[in-house]
Amino acid sequence: MRSHERAHEQCDTRSHLHTKGVHAHRGTGRGSRTLLSAAALAVCLGTTVGAAPAQAAGSADPVRALSRAAQTLGSTRPGGSDHDLRAFDRMIGNASVVGVGEATHGSNEFRAFKDRLFRHLVERKGFTTFALETNWSTGLRLNDWVRTGRGDLSRIMAEEFQHANVIWNTRETEDQLRWMRDWNRTHPDRPVQVVGDDVGYAGPELFDTVTAYAARWYPDLLPEVRRLYRESRPTGTAGEAMASWERIPLADRERMRGDVQRVLRLLEQRPAGADSRQHDLILQHARSIAQVGTLWGFDFTKDVPAMMRYRDEQMAANTVWWHEHTGSRILLSAHNGHVAKVTSSPESYPKLQGEFLRDRLGTRYVNAGFTFGQGEFNAWAPGDPDKVPRPVSLGPGTPAGNEHTLETVSDRDYYLDTRHAPASARAWLNNARPTRSLGAEWPIPEYENVNLKQSYDILIHLHRVTATHQN
Repeated sequence: MRSHERAHEQCDTRSHLHTKGVHAHRGTGRGSRTLLSAAALAVCLGTTVGAAPAQAAGSADPVRALSRAAQTLGSTRPGGSDHDLRAFDRMIGNASVVGVGEATHGSNEFRAFKDRLFRHLVERKGFTTFALETNWSTGLRLNDWVRTGRGDLSRIMAEEFQHANVIWNTRETEDQLRWMRDWNRTHPDRPVQVVGDDVGYAGPELFDTVTAYAARWYPDLLPEVRRLYRESRPTGTAGEAMASWERIPLADRERMRGDVQRVLRLLEQRPAGADSRQHDLILQHARSIAQVGTLWGFDFTKDVPAMMRYRDEQMAANTVWWHEHTGSRILLSAHNGHVAKVTSSPESYPKLQGEFLRDRLGTRYVNAGFTFGQGEFNAWAPGDPDKVPRPVSLGPGTPAGNEHTLETVSDRDYYLDTRHAPASARAWLNNARPTRSLGAEWPIPEYENVNLKQSYDILIHLHRVTATHQN
């Protein structure tokens, strides 16, 4: 999510914070790796992929060491046996939040694997929440459908996934949400939920919920809450609201920022109503509105790095809030750049969501990043006001890049633990090299210098990816 996201963000920040580099939607799938024939049984048992052919005598051989660490990934698609994910279970241990990235936002295999992994973690590891890189208010609408089935999912997605969020309006997203709804029908005692942790847009329902709470419990505050929310509450579609922010003069955005922040402070100063949990939720809703106003209150011409840092910090804060208030274990879905433990673009993304999560959760936060050999992803042209995703094809990566070596480790898709790989593999991983990091725009800079070991606890490599299926 970094450079690609950086470019995406800086070029399109005015269109929507959500499009930003780190959150900017990246790429696609992976490929496979080569196994030693003698490793067939080990593969069936979910153990190592096996070594690739040795390099010339006397040369460093990170490929052999990487192949010893690699675990075959049987499929990115949901369904079938989950035996190939047992090693993944061991790698994440007792983590409370597992961040899973993506090298593009518009590739099917990244989204499909997250769907598959979440189903596995729900069934085998007690996970109950899927956190999506979308807005808090969008997550609330989706979660209500997942929990109750009220409304029409296709319509909710069409209304919420607009502007920079249109990249999520896909068959892959819909398939996962429908599985979650089906799970809740058959497992009412173990319901799953979806939450949005992003801060680019706050829907009108969020404003109305906070205002109604104030009317019930603090009627003396109601006139002030209504006045302070008047300018910021959206009145058109989500896409129209997000696009409108770029046209608002900075002085007006700064005033609106102060207004929504003041509502949060006013509510924080009041005692809880009859239900303290409900009060905490209302405060989080008001906090989300304030986060959006604060984000858009930055100066787009000179404060983009500070804005990006703020965005990732608040995304992490929202994720931690959900974990602490629900007690759920979370699979966090975002771009590679958001889940990473270190930034690859400090000049544009000073600190990432993954870094903030590691600060808050320590080893209870574990992350996985994706790389891929070649394939397709959906993206829109920079400056396209309609943000229409179109398929983009990419061939093999640069010989100087991480993907070039990773492609030779196995002829199967695979994953490995960067923390416990053989020493020579860790030494190779612990160097920054060009790595594809793509969002929802193309063309933009294709590579960022990424240190895979410092960035990710787990690395997943796919040989080939295909574009998502837009609704």
